[in-house]
Amino acid sequence: MAEMRVYTVSEVGKASEEQAVKTVFHNTDSTSSSVWVVKPGQEVVCHLHSASDDVWVCTQGKALFHPEIGEDIEVTAGQVIVNPAGKCHGATNHGTEDFIFVSVVAPVPSDYVAL
Repeated sequence: MAEMRVYTVSEVGKASEEQAVKTVFHNTDSTSSSVWVVKPGQEVVCHLHSASDDVWVCTQGKALFHPEIGEDIEVTAGQVIVNPAGKCHGATNHGTEDFIFVSVVAPVPSDYVAL
């Protein structure tokens, strides 16, 4: 059987009424790929990865992206956010629909430093 290479975001992403959910759907020796579902009012807490980049591809909804603690930039579906290693990133869904994005982190393994 061939390795799975095509995924549908709506089939991969999982949601919870309690908190934003990260669903890892593909890992290799060099990358980790996930779908995040952030319901209205939920957040991805500000954090960084010391030695890994984290690229977010926004596929649905809108949110306030936090490039630094206390700084907000509105982002919407169709935008790409590049989070270099060592840089703060987080988001709060201030909209009325789910904010969904695909995250690709490299290199792996990656640490998680809460801010």
